[in-house]
Amino acid sequence: MTDAAESIAPLTAPLPRTRDLTTSFLFSSTLLSTIHLNKLVHLILSALVYEPNQLFCRAMLYLHNPKTRTLQGMLGICRDDARSLRVVDMSPDNLLTGHWDLDDLAMERQRQAEFCSMVRASRINLEEDCPIVSRAVRERLPCRISHRDCLDCRGCGFVRRFEMSTFAIAPLVTRDRLVGIIVVDNCHGELAIEDDQLRLLQLFANQSSMALENSQLYRNLEQTHAELRDARQRLVHGAHLAALGEMVASLSHELKTPLVTIGGFAARLGKILEAETPQRQYLDTIISETQRLEHLLGDILAYSRKPTICYSCFDLREVVKESVDDYAIVFEEQGITCDLQLPKARWPVLGDAHQLKQVFINLLVNAQEAMPHGGVLRMSLSRGDTEKPSAVIVLRDSGGGIPEGSLTSIFTPFFTTKQRGTGLGLPIVNRIIQNHGGVITACNYQGGAEFRIVLPLAESSDEPG
Repeated sequence: MTDAAESIAPLTAPLPRTRDLTTSFLFSSTLLSTIHLNKLVHLILSALVYEPNQLFCRAMLYLHNPKTRTLQGMLGICRDDARSLRVVDMSPDNLLTGHWDLDDLAMERQRQAEFCSMVRASRINLEEDCPIVSRAVRERLPCRISHRDCLDCRGCGFVRRFEMSTFAIAPLVTRDRLVGIIVVDNCHGELAIEDDQLRLLQLFANQSSMALENSQLYRNLEQTHAELRDARQRLVHGAHLAALGEMVASLSHELKTPLVTIGGFAARLGKILEAETPQRQYLDTIISETQRLEHLLGDILAYSRKPTICYSCFDLREVVKESVDDYAIVFEEQGITCDLQLPKARWPVLGDAHQLKQVFINLLVNAQEAMPHGGVLRMSLSRGDTEKPSAVIVLRDSGGGIPEGSLTSIFTPFFTTKQRGTGLGLPIVNRIIQNHGGVITACNYQGGAEFRIVLPLAESSDEPG
């Protein structure tokens, strides 16, 4: 099997001074024409199969994943897919000018081609798959395979997949680091791969390695810059919110005192005025609105105050059960059937049981208000499908669901779908869950709303069932 692979000799023979020299120059200048990785790989493979260059019929690029020791297919181009490659900025008086270029539409067609889809769907395991590819990667040297016996190799699904009989592999290496490989073949008429073509492939691979690495470094730099810019914006935004929060908390505290006084005197007047009078109706409105403002200011203070978590290990199952039991009478009076599914065993969570109970009570109240004429409430506790042990609490009601336009905003402070809501209940719930290392999401499910909470479980010898 290894005899079928022929290593290429060092680049010592002189290259032809016409077509190959022009091709080499165009390729070099093309690598300098763009820094964007996506366009760069399209240009590299297109140049290798471009018919006027008379090199290869198909070209494939595989990038190396050092963690999994695999080569993942990224792009594959046939000769017919490279017809849109064109030379730009070339002077008629000087052949050593210009570079190749592709427009976005041509690159999109190459990505959508059937051959490219086959390449992208393929992966080469360097420990188990094609031994010829593994050898080329290990020795960091290009090799040519022209022996048809490699098609009978039991472990070589790579060759059979693309029906190759004559092909070459060129490793892409920079500073002893494997970037990937380029695979080329001549499938049309099973043409042989000549020495001159191999030398050009080696030259192109050496130049492509540095260009691809520089492009990846540039992309990483752009991504890091974008992350820093976003972080700076978040810090500025957070500072503004902090200042606003301090001002709101101060105003809320100052307003709450006179509101309590107004509510107290209004309640005293309510004991004096007769029930069926216009004055008593006005007073009841004052009392109701005063209570609503007190509730709103209380929520604002609770949201603006930095939460303190009293960490302790508790049983999440018991907290969920207590929350539902506290509302059992209210559900019964309103005609709401509660279907609670709690598996046995202990569900240990490290956090603040009081705050998490506040979360469940808030969600139960929202479900009750969504079903004023009765309905069905289902609440379950199950194990999460995550790497670390986690618990999933799902709460579903039959109250008609959340308006689609509001689903993305229900956890935003002061956003509410209720006529008399404060818009702070769910944001407080979301913050409590996040402070416990969990996640809460909402969606519509079978004519109602669904809230799903994922919380990490504490390490324990008991395995939740």
